[in-house]
Amino acid sequence: MGRAYQNRKESMAKTAAAKTKVYSKYGREIYMAAKSGGTDPDGNLSLRGLIDRAKKDQVPSHVIEKAIDKAKGGAGEDYSPARYEGYGPGNCMVIVDCLTDNPNRTFGDVRLAFTKTKCKIGTPGAVAHMFDHCAIFAFKGEDEEAVLEALMEADVDVTDIENEDGLITVFTPNTEYAKTRQALADAFPDIDFETDEIQFLPKTTTPVEGDDVPMFEKFLDMLNDLDDVQNVFHNAEVAEHSE
Repeated sequence: MGRAYQNRKESMAKTAAAKTKVYSKYGREIYMAAKSGGTDPDGNLSLRGLIDRAKKDQVPSHVIEKAIDKAKGGAGEDYSPARYEGYGPGNCMVIVDCLTDNPNRTFGDVRLAFTKTKCKIGTPGAVAHMFDHCAIFAFKGEDEEAVLEALMEADVDVTDIENEDGLITVFTPNTEYAKTRQALADAFPDIDFETDEIQFLPKTTTPVEGDDVPMFEKFLDMLNDLDDVQNVFHNAEVAEHSE
């Protein structure tokens, strides 16, 4: 489980070079979380997790505050989530999560990224069953037994716990996100989450090699350049470039 999640962190780090893009993605997500669950982070765990994550990704506080103020005002755009699934270069499986104020435009833009790289967009549910929809929390610690005990006491449905090099990683179903975060914060008041997010983790990987590698990179770049795209999840195991 951990390996797929680490690979994903690395691929996100590459695309995160476009700072303003990252800011706008966080701004949109924070706005939506505050609008749907309340603007007080203490009473809205999804919002608190997002704010913490944004700060770790060095999103300026004015971007965060502006998004929350916009939600407080009640005006502004009305985004709705949209998810697209399909097959990328090398027949790898891809899930594209979006927040959009114009689903027709977003679908057209995402479909273009698929067709321009000779990929195939599928119907809803086409590949999602081949991924685990997980909440993931990683933090420094040694005693996974104590962590497991705290989560069991809070009646959290734990999928997996890993302890590697002093970093404990907890995996739970995505629906247990708020409950897990609260249980960990209650049990370990000084906890500092290095990872605190919901992801799709692939159950299997698909090798992407040869000519498919540059095509896969182009495909990811096209998707990540779209304002409406929040996250791209895939099961590609990409071969190193051979010059």
